[in-house]
Amino acid sequence: MSSQSSSASIAQGDTEHSDPDALPNLETLVSYLIVAKRGLSSYHYVWRANEIVTEARTALEDSVAVSSRTTFLRRGLNSQLRLLYNVRSEVAEISKRGRSDFADALKNLDAADARLRDTLDLLRETIVHASFRPKDEESRTLHDFVDERGVEELHTAMKDSIDRTNSARGELDTSNREFDDELESIRQALHRYRSATKLASSRASVSSSSPSASESDLQAVSSIPGMLQSLEEHARKMARNLESLANHFDLCVKVLKHTEGGGAAARSITGDMPTDVSGEGVLKIEETLDAPQAPISQKEYRDMLQVIVNDTPVAEDVVVEFQDRINDMESIFEQVMIQRDALLSISNATLEVHRHLSTLASTGLPRYIAQAHNFTHVWSEENDRINSGLTELSDLHALYEGFLNAYDSLILEVARRAHVRKRVEKVIQDTQHKLSQLYEEDVSAREAFRVEQGDFLPSDIWPGIGRAPMQVEFLRVSGGQLEGALGNEEDTENQDDGAGAKVPLTEDPSQGEVIPALPKDVVERAYSRVRSRTRDLVQG
Repeated sequence: MSSQSSSASIAQGDTEHSDPDALPNLETLVSYLIVAKRGLSSYHYVWRANEIVTEARTALEDSVAVSSRTTFLRRGLNSQLRLLYNVRSEVAEISKRGRSDFADALKNLDAADARLRDTLDLLRETIVHASFRPKDEESRTLHDFVDERGVEELHTAMKDSIDRTNSARGELDTSNREFDDELESIRQALHRYRSATKLASSRASVSSSSPSASESDLQAVSSIPGMLQSLEEHARKMARNLESLANHFDLCVKVLKHTEGGGAAARSITGDMPTDVSGEGVLKIEETLDAPQAPISQKEYRDMLQVIVNDTPVAEDVVVEFQDRINDMESIFEQVMIQRDALLSISNATLEVHRHLSTLASTGLPRYIAQAHNFTHVWSEENDRINSGLTELSDLHALYEGFLNAYDSLILEVARRAHVRKRVEKVIQDTQHKLSQLYEEDVSAREAFRVEQGDFLPSDIWPGIGRAPMQVEFLRVSGGQLEGALGNEEDTENQDDGAGAKVPLTEDPSQGEVIPALPKDVVERAYSRVRSRTRDLVQG
């Protein structure tokens, strides 16, 4: 008991015992001992206080260790999470870029294939005019002169490239979905971590008396030492008060032993008292009933009585104080355990995130990265093949488009040759007519000369004097092959060595060169198509 309590009790004692010579009777002393016994029986509060301090100290040690571990893990988790989300972004970008490039390639491939098919359809729709072919041959289209096996082989190659790319893209999509599922598990673990951190912060702010209490787990654990200090202070005061109660009890027993008839009363009251009433087993009740008593003076006896009188009311207050302090300690200890449990929750949540990341880093992440690299490799190869296929499709389209254009040009060429043939025939006719006129004039002139001068000229003066004029005969000569021109073997065999086959002018002109007879509307349509293509080429 403190000196202030003793002073207060002394003041109360002076009031109750105004007569300093009045000594308490045995009954009063017995009541004092009962009060002292009742106060000393509250030693279990001190034991509980010692347990609370011990457990709170252990909780502090656990909290510090857990907090240190959590802080270390969290530093690593932040960098791992940044790396993880960077990898996911890169993988997503590879998938997005590959999907976009593949879509563009398919679009270009479809457009090129559509142009080629349209051209092939035009070849199927374009019938070769019968005048170009033998009379007994069935009707044929331009498509009959095309070998479409190259187109089919190209389509097969493009289909294989598309299928392989789609397969690689499907595997990448599956891998990315599994990656996202892993990330979702980590996000849920992070949500539990944030919830635990938020709960710990809110508890720290409620339990902390400081208005600047932080929401971090490190500051949460920093509040525990202050609470532990408060608990230790309570325990120390309770231990000191318990020691004072033990001294007070010893003094009451001693006074009763020196009071007539008090020994038996003291023995009956204290028979069931333990000798160790401290929390740590170091505080002993020194006064025992069986110990021999040394004689004391009257003054010593009266001084002891005065102390007992003064301290007895304070002893009752100490018991109440024990109850108040132990209640405060229980409340503080509850907050300590709340803080510790909150830190454990944060630690467990952090460990859960760390386990997810460790598992992902060791097993899933290499597979997801490898799948992205595999798709990049496959798409790089197939993209080259698709681009080569696009070039071949364009070349085939250009070839078949050129075939269509060349056929129309052939019709125009035939028309031109027929026109030239007509002009040649007209020149021949005109020339023959003029030659005939000259021949007749020459015959008439020669006959007139013979009549006028023939009788006077000897017949042997010039043997040619009586000959008729010469005549000119036209022969149609086949042109043979142009230099560098392509022809079949049959045409080559029917040609001469370059002089050309000679056909008399009076015979069938077609024996020299056969020019197909094309209707006018066929030529006009061919001319319209050629002109349209030329206009599109200029505008394009």
